Amino acid sequence: MNVMPDITPVDLSDDNSFKDGFPHGFFRWLRENDPVHWHAPTPVSPDGEGFWVISRYDDIMEVLRTPEIYSSDTGGDRRGGGTTMKDERAAGKILNYTDDPHHRVLRGLVNKGFTNQVIGELEVELRRRANLLIDDFPLDGPFDFVPRFSRELPLQAICIVLGVPQDDRVQLCEWIDKGLEADSPNVMAKEYYLQIRDYAGGIIAEKRRNPQDDILSKIVQSRLDEEDGRALTDEELINFFVLLFPAGAETTRSAIGGGMRALIEHPDLLQQLRDDPELVKGAVEEFVRWMTPSIYKRRTVIQDTELRGTALKRGDKVTIWEMSANRDGEMFDDPFTFDITRRPNRHIGFGFGAHVCLGAALARLEIKIAIEELLRRVAHFELTGPAQWVPNNRLLGLRNLQLTVTMKEQRA
Repeated sequence: MNVMPDITPVDLSDDNSFKDGFPHGFFRWLRENDPVHWHAPTPVSPDGEGFWVISRYDDIMEVLRTPEIYSSDTGGDRRGGGTTMKDERAAGKILNYTDDPHHRVLRGLVNKGFTNQVIGELEVELRRRANLLIDDFPLDGPFDFVPRFSRELPLQAICIVLGVPQDDRVQLCEWIDKGLEADSPNVMAKEYYLQIRDYAGGIIAEKRRNPQDDILSKIVQSRLDEEDGRALTDEELINFFVLLFPAGAETTRSAIGGGMRALIEHPDLLQQLRDDPELVKGAVEEFVRWMTPSIYKRRTVIQDTELRGTALKRGDKVTIWEMSANRDGEMFDDPFTFDITRRPNRHIGFGFGAHVCLGAALARLEIKIAIEELLRRVAHFELTGPAQWVPNNRLLGLRNLQLTVTMKEQRA
């Protein structure tokens, strides 16, 4: 392990290390000097343990490609595991905390709801909702773009997809926001996590009694064909909800908010998009690379191994930092330049392999609609305040974004 004579170490297990955004300077040093870095435990490290920090694109891809060595479930003598720094008892029971073959069974069930056809059929409705949000933009001064648009559009979308009453979205979002910003060893503070679980139990019971044409109803009614045809238990269903709802609400919020901020800071690129709508597809991918809403994942070493010549032991925690990979100069030309024309753009903002983001198609659609409708309706954007970040080391995004706008057509 290399020492750090010319850079201040960052405690990556401390949410407060991310209150001013991602520590890019520290990760640049790691990529160049210590790409397989041992992070010693600190007073706030989950489970009181250290963990490996993997920062280079190629090494992260190696971890993602070899689940037989790096498990999303558990390893060694651990009684917990999962994909966050803290060992979770739900390891092996929830989609993103499982390995094949169980992961394949669970994902196949959920994929029945997240088909391209289902997502595509949402486009008209999401455009309508995006325009209703734009209609409500204040014209007499600055406003916070995050609650007005970048959080609200994905929140409404995930409510539609999961069949959650729109009237419940404000309360759910409040629990998510408070849970992410609270000082906690978990991604979401326990008291707010439990409130979401309680809500999930109620809506799942309702879907059993009165199934509707939504993804959550389909999951509740489905059976695991490869596991004796059994239905999912209430515990498994609640775990699905607690995974899908916050992920659907939070990650796209981050990409839209941070991507629009970057676009406004580059008026030449914004004008390019206005002049050539064909660039929107590339802009969507650059929004995701630039923000990388889920900035790290964790794996557990199943068997003694080596990575870039460094010995990793069975049971070790390994964290892979996708945000760092998406700024790796070995993979991306000018990685710290926001470039909507970037080709190729092999970012891993949606993950890779068996655990690639379940809602990637929905997220891409939401970001595409956001870009197209905002540029169609708004003649001018102006930033009126500095960025403020959600202090969270897993789901990092803008807490608020102050803007003023001038509409192309003034409303009556």
